[in-house]
Amino acid sequence: MSALGRVMKAKTLRVESRGGSVRRTVTLLEQLPLLLALVALWMLLWGSFSVLTILTGVVVALGVTRAFYLPPVELSGRFNLFWFLVFVGRVLGEMVVASFQVAFIALSRQPAPKNVVVRIDLRTRSDFILTGTAIAASIVPGSVVLEVDRVNARLYVHTLGASTPEEVEKARHHVQSLEHDLLRAWGSREEWAEAQR
Repeated sequence: MSALGRVMKAKTLRVESRGGSVRRTVTLLEQLPLLLALVALWMLLWGSFSVLTILTGVVVALGVTRAFYLPPVELSGRFNLFWFLVFVGRVLGEMVVASFQVAFIALSRQPAPKNVVVRIDLRTRSDFILTGTAIAASIVPGSVVLEVDRVNARLYVHTLGASTPEEVEKARHHVQSLEHDLLRAWGSREEWAEAQR
């Protein structure tokens, strides 16, 4: 076995699934996106892109992934660049519009709007899509994810200015449409087919 083959050799981890705890092997190759992200974070923290920073980043990333339990990131294997760019453009546009709306609310002399916490049930069972949806909902001013119920694929979102049942339903639909757009760009074929129904 080559040196690279030994490095990529599987490591057995206890992975908690939604149905309970199962033992499954996680290869270093499966952890490659996480390792690359950790190395990139290391280089950004040091503000240096030298060979030494990269090497120490690799050592730290391998140490972190071996010493601490980190669930493997299970990607769908499907990525549509066009729809991902549409999703990013939509979120950026919503950030600009919502910034002006929140600024108007803050600067106006009208009474403070009512705020609510909305429970939003998502379709996805993917941790990756669930996290992406939560991030997209949180970075738009006027809403923030307070809690993520991973087992039931549910988000609890604090929403600014939703005082009527129609506005609450609009806020719920907004987050579900973010999930829909992210599934179109990055979800598995099965989840995307289910979302279209």
